[in-house]
Amino acid sequence: MRVSIARKTILVLALLGVGIGPGIAGDNNVKLIAHARSAAPPSIGANATVVIKGEVVAKGSNGWTCMPEVMAGDGSAVCIDATWGEMMAAFGAKAVFTPSGIGISYMLQGDAVGGGVSNSDPYHKDPRHADDYTETGPHLMIIAPKKMLKGMTDDPASGGPYVMWKDTDYAHIMIPVDRSK
Repeated sequence: MRVSIARKTILVLALLGVGIGPGIAGDNNVKLIAHARSAAPPSIGANATVVIKGEVVAKGSNGWTCMPEVMAGDGSAVCIDATWGEMMAAFGAKAVFTPSGIGISYMLQGDAVGGGVSNSDPYHKDPRHADDYTETGPHLMIIAPKKMLKGMTDDPASGGPYVMWKDTDYAHIMIPVDRSK
């Protein structure tokens, strides 16, 4: 039996030690829920489960899970599907991950200021000072079997989709989106 996305997300959050970031600290759950759900299109976010600090604070009905932060203190809201829940659990445990199919994650608010990462090393000790540090505006992320990533650029400055963490088990496609239109 498959473990629910909410349960996987709670495990991930416990492993990563997710807290409430500086941009949203002290706000009540209503604001945090709205912030978390704003990571996805309204048709997804409105009915998603919301997890804050490892606790389900709003039960959803569509299989998606949203969080007000990806990592402790970054304030970067994210909404994930079940495959992303599996990847995040593996990432948190530093375990092997091989996607069995396609996974989708939304970050339509983009990375919060200072919430970027090393584009090549998911465990970089000081990602803000990495040679390949990147912050991405509004974007979605797609997990796919590695063979599907062959030939794609890993350059965030390419002006289109690129592969993040390409030489790791956590490789995924970053797709910048323009929300101004």
